[in-house]
Amino acid sequence: MALLTPLFAFLYHLPQVYKWLLKPYYVASLFMSVAFLIVRKTPGICEHLSTQREDGNSCDFDWREVEILMFLSAIVMMKNRRAITVEQHVGNIILFSKVANVILFFRLDIRMGLLYLTLCIVFLMTCKPPLYMGPEYIKYFSDKTIDDELERDGRVTWIVEFFANWSPECQSFASIYADLSLKYNCAALKFGKIDVGRYGEMSKKFKVSTSPLSKQLPSLVLFQGGNELMRRPQVDKKGRAVSWSFTEENIIREFNLNELYQRSKKFSKGKGERFPPVLEEDESEPQTEPMGEESESKKDK
Repeated sequence: MALLTPLFAFLYHLPQVYKWLLKPYYVASLFMSVAFLIVRKTPGICEHLSTQREDGNSCDFDWREVEILMFLSAIVMMKNRRAITVEQHVGNIILFSKVANVILFFRLDIRMGLLYLTLCIVFLMTCKPPLYMGPEYIKYFSDKTIDDELERDGRVTWIVEFFANWSPECQSFASIYADLSLKYNCAALKFGKIDVGRYGEMSKKFKVSTSPLSKQLPSLVLFQGGNELMRRPQVDKKGRAVSWSFTEENIIREFNLNELYQRSKKFSKGKGERFPPVLEEDESEPQTEPMGEESESKKDK
């Protein structure tokens, strides 16, 4: 059953996976992930390779290669148990497939191993996973705008993601955060993002470490009146993030989004007094429904 669950999940998301695989980044990644398989199975090439098989068939895996592949497969399954999105599942498969290829090529021929490792390094430095480009209700801050927006009205609640484009975790989380913004964005509950990889001084100001070892990217922080109320993941005394899963369910529960959204909806209908007037609409802050029309009609009456 443990083996069937990831398979069913993969088949369920197969149409979406197929769409991603057509992108150049994933096409190149998949080719590199199966490079050893291609070399070992291609007629005219595999005949010239060394092998430890008793039958001397150099066009098939020997027992050590099978052992390495099985071991890496087990690691992929363990890592994917904590994966949240399909991107993370695919990314784990590609990552550990490349690791297996490095080991297998070095074992086969040190020159082939060095060549493959060089290609992996060049690919890592020059190619980045495609960024999320779907719909969202998110305000992107710069170092000059974030303070003004957060402090503009103390009754507006902001959920801000501190991210970096180079972080695989942030890239995987982008679609989840965008979906939450589509569901919960309204007059007094807004979603924002700031790239602390680009604005390094903001990472220091808001105490979000950009070091991969700290595991603080992404970080979600709840603000009201410019003051931080809570953040996830939490940070221990050593400056390391406490393990926390960025699933949609966890975020809704921890940040109490349903209650915040309902309070904001009451204000939008003119029934609440704790929420402020609506900010001026622009292309970066689309509103789910206009505010203040009901109160104006009452005055006219």
